[in-house]
Amino acid sequence: MSFKTNATIASFGGKVLKLTHPSKSTTTPMNVNLYLPPQASPTHKVPVLFYLSGLTCTPDNCTEKGFFQHAASKRGIAVVYPDTSPRGLNIPGEDDAFDFGSAAGFYVDATREPWSKGYKMYEYVVDELPKALFQEFKELDGERFLKNPGKYKSVSAFAPIANPINCQWGQKAFSGYLGDDKSKWAEHDATELLKKWDGPLEILIDVGTGDNFYKQGQLLPENLVAAAKEKGHDKGVKVRMQPDYDHSYFFMASFADEHVDWAAQRLGVA
Repeated sequence: MSFKTNATIASFGGKVLKLTHPSKSTTTPMNVNLYLPPQASPTHKVPVLFYLSGLTCTPDNCTEKGFFQHAASKRGIAVVYPDTSPRGLNIPGEDDAFDFGSAAGFYVDATREPWSKGYKMYEYVVDELPKALFQEFKELDGERFLKNPGKYKSVSAFAPIANPINCQWGQKAFSGYLGDDKSKWAEHDATELLKKWDGPLEILIDVGTGDNFYKQGQLLPENLVAAAKEKGHDKGVKVRMQPDYDHSYFFMASFADEHVDWAAQRLGVA
């Protein structure tokens, strides 16, 4: 068994499993939380929603404060909460800042030393973790995910760093992990990727107008909207500016049901 179950917690009729498993991508043990809704069983496989947390977070933050399980239990959707970086690689400087290193892996595969030795979070969340979960937990409907080139059926976000190559956080992370080649940065920038995308597109994004990071120019959702309009995707990119909400889990919990419902419609379980 590749996963060790550290705790099983009842939640909205289902259960949260707090798991640890060895990772080849990061060369470390990785923690991940998995919510199984009450409908899940080996004979009734359920679709899966992956929730990628932001800076400073562990798998526990959103599991305990985001309340995605509420709507997921009604819709019959499993939720996966990965960690945000490797832990314990003992790289000098790894724990010095909240926006780089531990808890700030930015879901990229680092190519710059010394981070390239284990900061392979893109490989981990896109390939290794889903395959390991689908092999271990027969309740999860992984067949479409593993065989379909269009793996993801739905995408939504809360206060994302929408154009990281043009904000301080992104520039620091990308230069540190990927080096100075900005073409490599663009491969992990939603706004830059959208400029090259000609296929169908549906994205839901919520940003609070009281979010200090939005006010500081770290999120830049307006750049994503502008890119969508240039490509004719303005109807497909739905950015909702929510009055007064900040960057906290109070904000996320207020709209979590709507994001799960958004996913449910596209996963065919609405």
